[in-house]
Amino acid sequence: MSWIQSVLWWGLDNETNPAVLLSRQPESVNFGKRKSDYVQTPIPKASLEWIWKKMIESGKTGFVFNPYGGAMDEVPATETPFPHRAGNLYKIQYSISWKEAGVEAEKKYLGQIRRIYSYMTPFVSKNPRSAYLNYRDLDIGIVQPARKVYGGKYFNGNFERLVKVKTAVDPHNFFWNEQSIPVLPSKA
Repeated sequence: MSWIQSVLWWGLDNETNPAVLLSRQPESVNFGKRKSDYVQTPIPKASLEWIWKKMIESGKTGFVFNPYGGAMDEVPATETPFPHRAGNLYKIQYSISWKEAGVEAEKKYLGQIRRIYSYMTPFVSKNPRSAYLNYRDLDIGIVQPARKVYGGKYFNGNFERLVKVKTAVDPHNFFWNEQSIPVLPSKA
């Protein structure tokens, strides 16, 4: 399938006309939340059964497991900004999506995914509990005052080095979002 067809497939369906992507007024709205974790030691079968039971009890939260290892392990964590290499068996993406608008629906579904994420604490990476940057998760912090919290989770030991690079190439912090790499305070 073409790239544009894949965009429709992931977001809508294969039958939709690509022109719908140009519309500024969507016909329907989907809400969602993604979170992530890294697993470094195998989760015992009994624990997996307990986790599945909790997932069923909680509602709609789903898991996607992405295996790591192989050639990824050969690149030192400090060679690129992405540190999640050697030592990780797989990444977990927690996902939940819903169509109902409103505060009550948001509370319900965010509560479900946060509960599952909490249940997973004993089975995932620690110090820090690492996260994957591309599943932006504002639950783990925003630029101020928690930058070291989310920065450490996304970039582990690479965060302070990335702050120095960002300060050198974007000293006025033009490229900014709630979880961007911050710049060091100006000496001026």
